[in-house]
Formats: sequence, structure tokens, C-alpha cells
Amino acid sequence: MAVDFNDRMLSLGLARVAEQAAIASANLIGRGDEKAADQAAVNAMREQLNKLDIKGVVVIGEGERDEAPMLYIGEEVGSGEGPGVDIALDPLEGTTLTAKDMPNALTVIAMGPRGSMLHAPDVYMDKLAIGPGYPEGVVTLDMAPAERVSALATARGCAPSDITVCILERPRHEAMIAEVRETGAAIRLITDGDVAGVMHCAEPDVTGIDMYMGEGGAPEGVLAAAALKCMGGQIQGRLLFRNDDERGRAAKAGITDLDRVYTRDDMVTEDVIFAATGVTSGSLLPGIKREVGYLTTETILMRSKTGSVRRMTYRNPVR
Repeated sequence: MAVDFNDRMLSLGLARVAEQAAIASANLIGRGDEKAADQAAVNAMREQLNKLDIKGVVVIGEGERDEAPMLYIGEEVGSGEGPGVDIALDPLEGTTLTAKDMPNALTVIAMGPRGSMLHAPDVYMDKLAIGPGYPEGVVTLDMAPAERVSALATARGCAPSDITVCILERPRHEAMIAEVRETGAAIRLITDGDVAGVMHCAEPDVTGIDMYMGEGGAPEGVLAAAALKCMGGQIQGRLLFRNDDERGRAAKAGITDLDRVYTRDDMVTEDVIFAATGVTSGSLLPGIKREVGYLTTETILMRSKTGSVRRMTYRNPVR
């Protein structure tokens, strides 16, 4: 007999998964070792997932099975009892940010009923995201970057110079950055962590960011869509392929229309729960705080079914 996905009962367990991954990476903040920080978070996340009463399958993970020893795409996690679920995760979003003690490193995980999340191959995705409160399709991937700024400003009833856009700082984005700046809009450049970048759009009054655009990892696009499913907002994504190997990855994931534009609800088709814990301080979440004998974390826990957003502080004794 199939067991229903009880998002309310599973949500606190998911928050603990994110918390423990963050705590595991705490001693590696600012230590310059990206791989060690990532591995610590992976180990802790996997251990906690296996304590949950779920039949979980990792659909967005650390990479293909031959690239990632743990939390690889297709790995089964959980006790094997309970509902079948899809899991999208990034045990440490911002490994470089953690290693260099720079802002906005997070541990991130989302869970939904089996079959609810896009199995995005590990390729690039062209992304465009805005926050809640706008008509559907007010900005689209088919618009030029300047058009997007103009359309959003019109919808918001403000000048383009009042819009702030978040973009990953990469050579491939130089033309986009120049075009956005010509509109008079401000740009917040980030070095890593585009799940957090997209989430910033959902709380513009807090973060000051109205729109996210640019090319980043497709798996992170699905995670960001899960966050916006809970927080409100729109995201569009189109997969980008550089060679036949990447097109082969798409075929393996069951994707046949290589030019399709995915909306938020195409990437995440059913209600999900989402948890993220701050590792280094950022606009969304404070980082891990240390005091003698304790580590304190803050986690954001969200359920799309109810639209609830819970912030949880966890003061953890360090033995």
C-alpha cells in the first residue's frame, strides 16, 4: 500500500538534515579546503537522511554515480519505510564561499512526492527569476536583458534605475552585465551560490534584489524552483548544451525537447518542503555562530502546501 507524503511530519526531519550538514562543515569555514568542507556536509546529510522513514531517491545530487561516491543522482536514501519521495539537495551550496569564509554559503535540501521533480542533467541552465506579486510571464527568457529590466520596472511602477539584478560574476556574463547596466539598473554580482541568488528575489524588501538572470547549473535551477514554490515567485529555465556528451546526459534523464523553457511548476510539479541552513552569514540567513561549548545555526524551513516559512535557531552543544 502506498504511503502518502505527509509534508508536515517530514518537515522537521528535513530541517535537521540541513542543520547537521551545516554543523559538520563548521570547522572547515575559512580553512581553504573546498573538498573537505563539501565531503563533511555530504557525509552528515546522508547519515541524517538515512534516519528518516522515507523511500527516498536523490534526483538532484552531487553528480552522476561515477563522479560522486555519496548522494549521487539515483542513490536511494532513508529507512525504506514510509512514502516514496524525490530529493533535491546541495549539501554545501558555496564550497568556495565556505573555504574562503565569504557570505551566502548554505546547506540546501528539498523533498517532494516521488516523480515531482525534474531530473535535470548536470549541464548549464539559462535562468531568469523574479519574486511574487507579478503577472505570469511579465519577463521571459526570450527577452533581451534590457527588455527584462524595462518590463519589470513597468510592472512594479518604478524606473529601471530602481531595479536591482543579481548575476553570477563570470566571463560568459560580461555582455549581459553591460546591457543591464546601460538601463540604469543596479547589479549585485555574486561569486558563487546561485540557489541563494534566486531565493533573494523572493524577499526583495529584505535582500534588495528584484531579479536574477544568467547561466548556472541546471540542478541548482531545480532546487531554486523548489524554494520559489514555497516562497512565491517565478523562475524560467532553459537547458544549455555544449557538446554531444551533455546532450547524451539529457537523453539519459528522459529529456527529449532540448529547447524547452521550464517554468517553476514544470520543474517542481507537486507540493514540496524546503530547508536551508546558513553556513556563512548572508542576506537570507546568518552563518554559524561559535561560543565556548556551542555552535548555533539558523534554518529556514518552508512548505509550499501552506506557504508557511519558519525560521529555527538551533543551539547545539559541542562535545
